[in-house]
Amino acid sequence: MTQKATFYHAGCSVCIDAERQIAAALDPARFEVEIVHLGNDRARIADAEAAGVASVPALVIGGAPLH
Repeated sequence: MTQKATFYHAGCSVCIDAERQIAAALDPARFEVEIVHLGNDRARIADAEAAGVASVPALVIGGAPLH
């Protein structure tokens, strides 16, 4: 069974680079990765805040935000 991992970012070059590295680093057999571009999907900002995201880029795994 895979664990959900959500990567939130704003679309800047640092965020895009981090997105590529995270997507390549996480084992797809262990993690279901969702990429959320908050600049394009502003409705998800509330989700990010509820998950504890204070700044981007941020990865949320198991309910814990990693900045």
